[in-house]
Amino acid sequence: MSIRNNVPSDIGPARLGVRWINEGPPVRCEIAVMPQWSEESPHYEVALGETFPVGDETWRFADVDMKNADEWRVIVRRVDENEVMTPPTGHVWKSARLRPYGQLDEAQLRAVEAELGISLPPSYRDWLRDNNGAQPEVEHHVPGLPFTMLPERPLLGVHPQYPPFDLVHAQRIHRDPWLSPDWLVIANLSGGLLVLSLRPRDMAEEGVYFLPEACMTGPIGPEGAAGRERHLVPVARSMGYFLGKLTPIDLSDLPPAQIIRPGEPGHSQHDDQPWWATRPEDQQR
Repeated sequence: MSIRNNVPSDIGPARLGVRWINEGPPVRCEIAVMPQWSEESPHYEVALGETFPVGDETWRFADVDMKNADEWRVIVRRVDENEVMTPPTGHVWKSARLRPYGQLDEAQLRAVEAELGISLPPSYRDWLRDNNGAQPEVEHHVPGLPFTMLPERPLLGVHPQYPPFDLVHAQRIHRDPWLSPDWLVIANLSGGLLVLSLRPRDMAEEGVYFLPEACMTGPIGPEGAAGRERHLVPVARSMGYFLGKLTPIDLSDLPPAQIIRPGEPGHSQHDDQPWWATRPEDQQR
């Protein structure tokens, strides 16, 4: 039986719901048992592999598949006599490891908004006030999306003394050549730009998007912005949901390395050339 987050499941004598899950170790969750015959709903905090009662039956927290903080499912099974437990195979999400740069006061926030010429979206504004940007301790990603957040490419804050980490500077350098003022660049990632929507229709829930580096082509400035904005990839509906998807890169998340020999599909003839055969202008690309 699979129980998704915030969606109770019917197992016949009762409905089961999961209030929260903690990646541990050990992996733990709180299971609510809602019997059909009673108004009482006992709650049980159990570790992965442990059991809990449902009336006269015994059930086990058997497995978990946790894609991120807001998308997961718990697997439970009724325990039969002399049952041999099947080892869990599910994936447990690991929370982001970020180091905030500090805090901002209201005067600083208003000064940044004046420089940007905008009002920051509410939840992002709150996050910026409490963190002033954040540096990942290790490389992070959102599984399934082609970007990496590096320690040297953090979430931006108010750092006029160090322009590469500064929110205002990023709009001049990274947004204005590629996107319209409807967007706010909040990180210059390896692989593209992480941006926040400033469109009026998105302000209620904001919206975090990713512009792949491969799509940063065409005429510089407003004349090419509309074409590039069609390639924006939705990532999360708010800053909080984005942080709930962000996870440290684990080698097990990556595909296995493959050796592609000369002549096989996927091998580049350019790789066969000695370094001295490459023109200097090619090395700068």
